[in-house]
Amino acid sequence: MSETLKVPTMAECMAEGRQPEILFWVGSAGSYDDRAKKITKAFVKILNKANVDFAVLGTEESCTGDVAKRAGNEFLFQMQAVSNIEVLNAYEVKNIVTACPHSYNTLKNEYPQLGGHYQVQHHTQFINKLIKTGRLKVKAENALKGKRITFHDPCYLGRANNVYEAPRELLKTLGVELVEMKRNRQTALCCGAGGAQMFKEPEKGDKDVNVLRTEDALETQPGIIATGCPYCNTMMTDGVKAKEKETEIAVLDVAELIADAQEA
Repeated sequence: MSETLKVPTMAECMAEGRQPEILFWVGSAGSYDDRAKKITKAFVKILNKANVDFAVLGTEESCTGDVAKRAGNEFLFQMQAVSNIEVLNAYEVKNIVTACPHSYNTLKNEYPQLGGHYQVQHHTQFINKLIKTGRLKVKAENALKGKRITFHDPCYLGRANNVYEAPRELLKTLGVELVEMKRNRQTALCCGAGGAQMFKEPEKGDKDVNVLRTEDALETQPGIIATGCPYCNTMMTDGVKAKEKETEIAVLDVAELIADAQEA
């Protein structure tokens, strides 16, 4: 049985003359990458379950320009950013939530210089608030209870924006055994995808950085590697495959874990 997800657009909200509580910024990965689309759907499932009044831009959303900026193309970044800001400001958007730390960092820290001023939250922060305020309930007895899970900190969420506790608090609400890698929080190792590295071949060396990071995770002997970024998800999944552990270890976004354990 597939449930129907309600995903209104800002254009529809405007036609009805209402301003939603939040704008869900889907991001390029969450829109186009088949694996990341599952994270998008899991987050929408949570929003629907908690009766959050939200909307997406739909076809009016364009890439934030993060990758162009990291790769050194400031001109392309500003073109992307200004075009997005015009759309967001036309809809008088105030609050944005995104499941992508790259979008989160760019919207929060770089758009203000170009006239885009918004309250931006990562989806783990937002879901954490939904649970704390009682809008979302997680089953006390869920399939994840007691499972060994390690959390990989995305660079743009952790070191760049000091968001370390929200995803961990969420995992703890599931009753899991959270085991930290030797490099975590401020000292967490990058998965290798940030800074536009996702789109180029790795430089010469004796090991890909995502494999090195996967080894950190495997040392904790987890059943699941949890993360909060579609890029990290890809890199850690590839690392697990390189180690031939994909039948034993799942790589899942925190939103997917919560979506599966929320009360019916």
